[in-house]
Amino acid sequence: MTTIDSAPISATEIPDRVHFFIGGAWQTPHGTGRHSVVEAATGEQIAVAALGDEVDVDRAVRAARTALNGPWGATTAAERAAVMRRFADALEARSEAASVLVSRENGMPIGLSRAFNGGAPAALLRMYADLIEKTPLEAARPAALGSTIVRREPVGVVGAIVPWNYPLALAMSKVAPALAAGCTLVLKPSPDTALDSYLLADAAVEAGLPDGVLNIVLADREAGMALVRHPEIDKIAFTGSTEAGRVVGAECGRLIRRCTLELGGKSASVFLRDGDLDTFLGGLSSSSFQNNSQTCTTQSRVLVDRSRYAEVVDALAAYATGLRVGNPLDETVQCGPMAGERHQQRVLGYIEQAKADSRLVAGGGRVAGQDRGWFVAPTVFADVDNHSPLAQEEVFGPVIAVMPFDTDEDAVRIANDSNYGLAGSVWTADEERGIGIARRIRTGTVGVNYYSTDLGAPFGGMKDSGIGREFGPEGLDSYLEYKSIYASARWLNA
Repeated sequence: MTTIDSAPISATEIPDRVHFFIGGAWQTPHGTGRHSVVEAATGEQIAVAALGDEVDVDRAVRAARTALNGPWGATTAAERAAVMRRFADALEARSEAASVLVSRENGMPIGLSRAFNGGAPAALLRMYADLIEKTPLEAARPAALGSTIVRREPVGVVGAIVPWNYPLALAMSKVAPALAAGCTLVLKPSPDTALDSYLLADAAVEAGLPDGVLNIVLADREAGMALVRHPEIDKIAFTGSTEAGRVVGAECGRLIRRCTLELGGKSASVFLRDGDLDTFLGGLSSSSFQNNSQTCTTQSRVLVDRSRYAEVVDALAAYATGLRVGNPLDETVQCGPMAGERHQQRVLGYIEQAKADSRLVAGGGRVAGQDRGWFVAPTVFADVDNHSPLAQEEVFGPVIAVMPFDTDEDAVRIANDSNYGLAGSVWTADEERGIGIARRIRTGTVGVNYYSTDLGAPFGGMKDSGIGREFGPEGLDSYLEYKSIYASARWLNA
């Protein structure tokens, strides 16, 4: 494993952020809470951000309701698409600043940050702008007594709650389809990435997004639940841990409130007897180690045909040991730090627990020579019991569990022996065989010989990995309500 010095590379001063974006203006918070933003690679404070309370949340929700009841609620799809494209242009102009800022906040390697925090938000806005212009929002159908006019209308005011691991991409996965549908939003970012959402607000102002359509309040979990419970909220779109998602989903169920939950994962990567080892190793940066494995789709269980087991374990150990670990702003770094000290300690705890009953073949603790920042050495365990905590619980760090299987049936059984079902991959020289196995794995997304999220296709999980889908046309549909108007037959020819 190559380590790289964690001294700050960017000397850009970051301002404190002590206001919220509500009703199109920067407003002084009612809450007095403050959050110290710490650079993941150094452990040093880089800024202070205000934390909102229930009053701040209420102000934001009411501003969103006012905007929905105002001119925004009467816009056409073409008008909304035009604003969204200007929004995309404004974000694109800030893409490098956004990418660097997120990397400093959460440790994401800068190349990946450019893709997900620099490029993806603008791409999502443009995709949904194009889609809403092509989507018929009203059509008449023949009915027994005449016709039924089927309309699709905005669901209303949306509370969007996003985590720290891909903050701008995940925020826009909710903001873009909601805006296209004609909804208004209150966005609650994670305090662990407290600063980057302010760039969204600046871009929204530049694009001419009407006041109150997008509101941003940084808050902790308590104030976040105030957003979930607010009587003026029509839908919650949540991405986060399964534990938190249970609480959010239970409250939405109690209130009979629509929700989309994109939650955790413990995905399996299945390497078949005829798998190509070089292809598999080339795909690990996306399938198992993307964003320092702080990714819900991380395939942290690697299932290997027993005939290839020793070979793959050795190759995985060499791969993990060879990763360049260090400051995420260094273009050559492949693995950065954990997002925070508490998260680092959690990951290290799983590693220590696994040493008792699994075979450690790479890593196994902190990174030698990295005295600052929240680094964890890329770690591989072999001979892992699939019922152990390492194999069943989401670690959310660069810790891979390897286990053998004997037949395709055995591989599918082990892959499905999990409470989660978000992602996965199959590695084989026979793509048809791989797709056959992919069809049998109970998970929302599966790659055959690679894994890469497609923004144009539905994304989401089964079982404890969530409810609903984001991205693609399906992501737009979750922000629309259906209404049937029973009318005369003359509307069939209108």
